[in-house]
Amino acid sequence: MARKPPKDDIGDRDLRIEPPERSAAGLPGVTHALGASFAQMGVRRTALTLLRINQANGFDCPGCAWPEPAPGARSHTEFCENGAKAVAEEATLRRITPEFFAEHPISALAEQSDHWLGQQGRLTSPMVRAPGADHYTPISWDDAFALTARHLREAEPAESVFYTSGRTSNEAAFLYQLLARAHGTNNLPDCSNMCHESSGVALTGAIGVGKGSVTLEDIHRAALIVVVGQNPGTNHPRMLSALEEAKRRGAKILAINPLPEAGLINFRNPQKPRGLVGKGTPLADRFLHIRVGGDQALFRAIASLLVEWGEVDRSFVDRYTSGFDGYRAVLRTLDWAGVAAATGLAREEIVAAAKMFAASDATIVCWAMGLTQQREAVATIRELVNVQLLRGMIGRPGAGLCPVRGHSNVQGDRTMGIWHEPPRWSAAVGDLLGVAMPTTTGYDTVAALRAMRDGRVRVFMALGGNFAAATPDTAVTEAALRSCALTVHVSTKLNRSHVVPGETSLILPCLGRTERDRQLSGEQFVTVEDSMSAVHSSRGRLAPAAETLLSEVSIVSRLARALAPDSPIPWAEYEADYRAIRDVIAATVPGFDDFEARVARPGGFTLPHPPRDRLEFPTPSGKAHFTAGALSLIEVPEGRLLLQTVRSHDQYNTTIYGMDDRYRGIHAGRRVVFVNPDDLKALGIADGTMVDLVSEWSDEVERRAPRFRVVAYPSARGCAATYFPEANVLVPLDSTATGSNTPTSKQIIIRLEPA
Repeated sequence: MARKPPKDDIGDRDLRIEPPERSAAGLPGVTHALGASFAQMGVRRTALTLLRINQANGFDCPGCAWPEPAPGARSHTEFCENGAKAVAEEATLRRITPEFFAEHPISALAEQSDHWLGQQGRLTSPMVRAPGADHYTPISWDDAFALTARHLREAEPAESVFYTSGRTSNEAAFLYQLLARAHGTNNLPDCSNMCHESSGVALTGAIGVGKGSVTLEDIHRAALIVVVGQNPGTNHPRMLSALEEAKRRGAKILAINPLPEAGLINFRNPQKPRGLVGKGTPLADRFLHIRVGGDQALFRAIASLLVEWGEVDRSFVDRYTSGFDGYRAVLRTLDWAGVAAATGLAREEIVAAAKMFAASDATIVCWAMGLTQQREAVATIRELVNVQLLRGMIGRPGAGLCPVRGHSNVQGDRTMGIWHEPPRWSAAVGDLLGVAMPTTTGYDTVAALRAMRDGRVRVFMALGGNFAAATPDTAVTEAALRSCALTVHVSTKLNRSHVVPGETSLILPCLGRTERDRQLSGEQFVTVEDSMSAVHSSRGRLAPAAETLLSEVSIVSRLARALAPDSPIPWAEYEADYRAIRDVIAATVPGFDDFEARVARPGGFTLPHPPRDRLEFPTPSGKAHFTAGALSLIEVPEGRLLLQTVRSHDQYNTTIYGMDDRYRGIHAGRRVVFVNPDDLKALGIADGTMVDLVSEWSDEVERRAPRFRVVAYPSARGCAATYFPEANVLVPLDSTATGSNTPTSKQIIIRLEPA
């Protein structure tokens, strides 16, 4: 299976390669942020909008989930370059009207790149694609809801899938899961299934809570911060300010990554003179150039050394954990030759890293999708938890576990019940509202795709997101979407999912987070939860992009009324006044008591976390658990490479802001593959050669991504990297992480063939 490159993909025609940069942000970050903002919004709108991002009375950035400082400690410009780009994309003055769809057939739109689609502007009118048609045409809101309700009623509840993006607010997410469950299904896949599902599974098993255990102040107070499988300079740029503050207070930083990342080398804080005209702040004190998939072996080796040296907090281990004796016995059998093969690191490098753990009295380990999208992601995260447990680094100021989430409210959506498993409080919601709630497990993202592929799903609905571009095995995904009787996409902008429609397809345009949301009771606000469990309000101030737009809450509420007009659930009340939604959340979801009053405080409130707050572990044993699975060594045949997919600096998740990745020296193109120069020499491939990327998987189906330019780059030996979504075609649907079912986008065996 191969996907033809879009016709406007620049490819090798104008691609320019420069040496990678050695610092992040600084004056270039300011210039690029303002340039993108002026181009999309104009000067006045840029000033009015950017000054409200992440402010106590402003709106939450629609980019990443990195937390804000306390209200009194926030900058007047509490945003980063990519946050400014995310806002500019949403607050753009460009518009897509029905005339656009009349001029552009779906078949022609499908040939355009993801970047081109996203740059056309904001969607303004509900549109429908009728069976057999090659154009979207206008449809009224009432007819759109009636059409969707009819399809949902004609299908069995299990034949409908309700997907969600992590940009959805708490209020909309709660109503959306209520809509699905009141309809009779737990088929609620979401973007968490493809990013931090492995973290949730690992943490729930180890400490009883599937969330991180640190606050932003802990980051500032840490003595050692380990950043593993994460590129904060591009994916969470405001994290660099927190790392800089930690360094100012004396912290050490250990970076672990197959690729050197500019932001972890040096940070030039654009809000400080030293960052604009000075040398910036060196961040990483040590960099471990690890092979893809070698993290589990690395943390096992660090644990082995800590135990050997007697650097174990026995009072913590004895009082708060179980399984230590068995884990210690496994450590004694560690095969250092296997560790070297898995990690690509010399023993001296690992010893030096272990000494950093031993010397620290307050350690935080941060990670992202570099870990979560490996085959043994759950076991790997459990291994780093083991190291933290050995040292007693949970429930201590400046210490803990920090999975760094992507989408701005992806953690909040899960808290609100966006999950294919029924949450513990689901029955309480049903009792309160007088509706029966389903109890069987629904489809996660991969299971939903398999069901769609096999003809077991008739209706697919997405509240936000870009399902076609976010998911693995692109050819399978696109065929699965087209096989549905109805696809429905609630969106702000045009994306890939709209051009691979079901037999009938709807595009329902919604308000963005930057826009005013006025309902019958007056102007509304919504809430979000950041990566560190802080819940706060978000208030849009801009006029809506079109008078025809509805909020996500309105869309869900009106669809629910069309689907079940006699339902006892007061959907109209929820739409009229979002306080009514928060009242139900407060009455049923743990940690949200007195929701309305607490979120009204500047900065909101932080949800409880028993391990962090009271050293209580809500596991079956009441203790944190050491676990020791078998070490995984990835066998890569000779002449092959282990590929990981990454973001460019000009993108956020599937949204492509531009065609550059300046930190890595890539300009005017995206179809590149980064390979170590020594590997290129061994393979007999010259830097700059055009190749096809071909993944190798046990089903013997050929998955090919054509025409990529080879770029010699300091990647770990035996490894390669390229951008998603272009490389999603290479990820087999059935290649998933053990225990979490997350696609293994960081573990793809490929060969390079001349293009």
